[in-house]
Amino acid sequence: QVQLVESGGGLVQAGGSLRISCAASGRTFSSYSMGWFRQAPGKEREFVAAISWSGGSTYHAGSVKGRFSIFRDNDKNTVFLQMSSLKPEDTAVYYCAAAKKFSTAEAMGVPISYDYWGQGTQVTVSS
Repeated sequence: QVQLVESGGGLVQAGGSLRISCAASGRTFSSYSMGWFRQAPGKEREFVAAISWSGGSTYHAGSVKGRFSIFRDNDKNTVFLQMSSLKPEDTAVYYCAAAKKFSTAEAMGVPISYDYWGQGTQVTVSS
């Protein structure tokens, strides 16, 4: 059992920056790959970024590449998403998730691949 709790969301002006966090507890954190997803009203959950257990490999969706950065601090059992140059279309509930394994590299981009989920944190970007 792994518990994930997101924090750091809020209201940000377009062009601004925000860092959101996901704190893990309950089991060994460093053995999991971690991902960030987001879901806007009326839309399906969308992959944002993922990071390997060691932090040595990262992947970012094309829509956020160059603006968002995922990183983790295993000593603090926390994964972060640093967001910059925010746009109104980034508005969504952001969820973190943990996965023990992926069958393929493609699997990291689909929600069904993840074993544990947080409850989300709202990020709203105003025009």
